[in-house]
Amino acid sequence: MAVPPFTLNFAPLSDSLLELSRVELRETPEIREKAIKELRQLLHAATDLHYRDDDDFLLIFLRPCHFYPESALKMMRRVAEFKKNHNALLKNVMPEDESFNQSTFTWLANSPWDPKIVNSDKLFRIFYLVHLAAQLEVATQIRGVVVIMDFDGLSMKQIRALSPAFSKRLLTFIQEAMPLRLKEVHIIKQPYLFKMVWAFFKPFIQEKLGKRMHFHGGDMKSLHKFMDPDYLPANYGGNLPAINYGGKNWFPCILDHVNHIEKWNSYGYANAIP
Repeated sequence: MAVPPFTLNFAPLSDSLLELSRVELRETPEIREKAIKELRQLLHAATDLHYRDDDDFLLIFLRPCHFYPESALKMMRRVAEFKKNHNALLKNVMPEDESFNQSTFTWLANSPWDPKIVNSDKLFRIFYLVHLAAQLEVATQIRGVVVIMDFDGLSMKQIRALSPAFSKRLLTFIQEAMPLRLKEVHIIKQPYLFKMVWAFFKPFIQEKLGKRMHFHGGDMKSLHKFMDPDYLPANYGGNLPAINYGGKNWFPCILDHVNHIEKWNSYGYANAIP
């Protein structure tokens, strides 16, 4: 059975999801309304920042910060700082830029990553654009994100591209400037060479993220202790069809949200607006 093209889910929130948000994020109608009002006031007072202030946008920052307005504003500042520090890499990044197209996704998904075709900068921009689409999905804002990193086929040509500089940039972004809840990271099918990759990553991993990382190798039953096989593809011992995502699966989803991406490019420090 073919895997359908990927789309974001904008269905109304279920009662169980609303309850999860109440328990894990403190979200109630009263707290939500108060937090939005306070964050909007803080943002208006922070004249050096430039962001939208409508309710839906502010919730992107409030939910991962458990509805504490001051923490949400600090995250907005960290996002602005990251964008400033990596301006050459991220300025006006769009899906259609720099041959970021269907073939790029295909190379990433259907064969071992070839850094000569997709260098580490492009790899980071792909991840960055995917996170911009994901943050629009309210269910994801609440539940958070679980990442599976499949290192099957890792070779020296990939390791040479995963430099300490790339590792620091990626982990700084994930831990400081990504307004999404990162719940778990699962490393699977890692060969012996992965020890070299881990040596790059480990110095930049903070305690909070370290506690959420799990290493399984080829033991899919170990992965299943955290993730129900009913929600996993056959590639990982699951009951869903095998995933072989190429551009036809991911690229249309990103293109559906270019308006959000274009606006996001203008956010950050006010004096950095083109």
